[in-house]
This record gives sequence, structure tokens and C-alpha cells, in this order.
Amino acid sequence: MKRLLFVLALIAIIATIAACAPAPTPAPTAAPPTKAPEVKPTEAPKPTAVPPTAAPKPTDAPKPTDAPKPTEAPKPTVAPTAAAAAKPFRVAVIMPSAKNDLAFSQSMVDALTKVQTELGKDKFEFAYTDGLGNVPDAAAAIRDYAGKGFDLVIAHGSQYGASLADIAPDFPKTAFAWGTAADTFASKGVKNINAYTVQSDQGGYVEGVIAAKLSKSGSVGAIGPVPAGDGNLTILGFEAGAKATNPNIKVAKTFTNDFNNAALMSQAAQTMIAAGADVLTGTSQAVVGAISVAKDKNVLWFGNQSAQTSLANKVVVANQVYDWSPFIKQMIDNTKAGKLGGEVMIGTLKNKVLVIDYNKDYALPADVKKLADDTVQGLIDGKIQTGVK
Repeated sequence: MKRLLFVLALIAIIATIAACAPAPTPAPTAAPPTKAPEVKPTEAPKPTAVPPTAAPKPTDAPKPTDAPKPTEAPKPTVAPTAAAAAKPFRVAVIMPSAKNDLAFSQSMVDALTKVQTELGKDKFEFAYTDGLGNVPDAAAAIRDYAGKGFDLVIAHGSQYGASLADIAPDFPKTAFAWGTAADTFASKGVKNINAYTVQSDQGGYVEGVIAAKLSKSGSVGAIGPVPAGDGNLTILGFEAGAKATNPNIKVAKTFTNDFNNAALMSQAAQTMIAAGADVLTGTSQAVVGAISVAKDKNVLWFGNQSAQTSLANKVVVANQVYDWSPFIKQMIDNTKAGKLGGEVMIGTLKNKVLVIDYNKDYALPADVKKLADDTVQGLIDGKIQTGVK
């Protein structure tokens, strides 16, 4: 009850207070609203484009120090190719007469063939031009072979010397040789010419010894082209051997002044036989004329330079053969070693460039054969001298 009375009293008090308060001031007339000025928003300043700072290039790492190159081992010597290894040594020969003359030219062909057989065709080749008695033609052939790159060019004839001396200096890398001769032209400053010859008086001496033993008439004869060179040495040796064996023997000598004229050789042989000679010898390619007469007259014959037994095997007793093969092999070795000239080679019985070739079909008496063999050995040992200068 009391609570109710209290509430009522409180309400009365509040009402009294409200009646006593002044009237409220009228609200002012609302002024038209002033349009607020349009404020454009300030654009935010564009950000200054800052170029991107390039990242600094990374510092190059220092190049590694190259390791020192290893010392190269010496290159092995390259073995020659099959083609190079198979390259043969090549020889060219110029000759004055036919390759099968059974004399001077054939002696060289036979020697070259022998060397080829020993060394093999894969290691040794040779070419030749024969029948070049004309010196200008021979000179042209010499130059042609040298120009074709032959390792060794042989001018097989004493008449070729002057031409060779003129040509050789034009081919300083080619070896040359000529014979029979003993001049290398070194005195003229030529360095690539060799010379070869023979002491053919030795073989001639042996033939003279045998001839003196076999002669029944006490007369023998010798025929040559000219009194010079190896042919003349042979004839002089033949005379010396015959007279050493029989001091009373008659030795006729004739020179035809022609290397090629077989008819002149034939005439000389007939003249000697008519004068009583029953044993003959001779030199040069023209001796076929004399051998033919000896065969017809049954007169003994001694061959020279090449084996001539095949021309008359019933009357040919023996031959002094020029075997040039030792000289050819010597020049091959020298050329390969770089020595292209300056060598003088002299053929003798001792070095077997001179060979006494007996005809097996001729019945040489045993005592004569022994005397001949002893003479050969004496010449080799030096106990016998031919006396030929």
C-alpha cells in the first residue's frame, strides 16, 4: 500500500514540474540547403615509375686457370702406306745398240734383269731405249727419262759423256751414271754423276792364256772397233796373256773403226784366218760378223762383254762377261742414302763384275782349264799382272 502511495506521489511531482517549464522555442525556418561546393577528389599523384633497378650482374667467377698442357709425347714415326712402301726403285738405260746384241748393250740388260730377279719386280723396275748410236737422240732420251722421275738414269756408252755433263745439273735430285768411263765431272761442279768401267784386260789376259794353249798354228787374232776404251784393253790383255804363255805366238790385231759394221768384222776375220790364225777374239756388237766366219771355218772364238756361246757353241771356248749387277746395286744403295754421284766403280775379276764364263759344250782339256783357273786366281790375288797400261 505504502508502495502504491509512493508511486502516485512521484507521478504528481513530475507533472507539476512539467507544467511550470517555458514553452519551447519554435524551430527556425530551415534555410534552403546550400549546395556544398563540388570538391573533386584530388587525384592521388601517380606514383613515379621507378625503373626497376637492375639486379647487379653477378660477379663472374674468375676463370679457372688452365691446367698446363701436358707435354706431347713425340709423334710415332708413321709407317709408310702400302703404296709408298711398294714404290719400286726405277732405273732407265740408254744404249747405243740393240738390247740383244750379245755384246755391250746386252751386258747391261742382263745385269738389270738379274737385279730385278734378286730384288723382285715390286721393288725394282727398269726401262731402256736401245739403238741410240746417234748422240743427240740419246741426249733427248736421257733428258726425257730424268724428267719422268726415274731414280737413276744410266747412259751406257762412252760417247754420251759430254751430253750427260750438260743434262745432269738440270736434275739435281736424279742420280746419273755413264760408262765405260772414269770421269764423274766433279771437276766441273757436277755432283750427281757416277762412272763405271772395267779392267777388261784381266779377262782378255785369261782368254789369251787359253788361246795360246789351244792354238795349233801358233797364230791368233783379235778384232776391235777402235783402239780405245774397254775393247782395246781386252785386246791388249789377250795379246799379253798369249805371249806370257807362248812367247813365240803371233798375235794379229785389227780395228775396223766402226762399232756396228758386222761386214767389216767379217772381212777382218777372213783375212786373219787366211793368214793362219786358228783362234780369234773381238769386241763390240759387230763381232757377230766375225763369229759367223769362225763358225764356218771351225776356228775357235773367245767372246767378250756378253756370253756369245749361243751363236756358235761348237767353237766358242769361253766368254769374258760384264756383270754390272754389283754396280747397279751399289748405286741403288747410294741413291737411297742420298749420294747421287761422285762414285767411280771399276770392274775386276776380284769384285766379280768380270766373269769368265766357260762353254759347257766345249771340251776344254783339264790341264788348260786348271791353268785358266790359276790365272784367274793369280789376277785376283795380285800375283799376276797383265802389264797393260
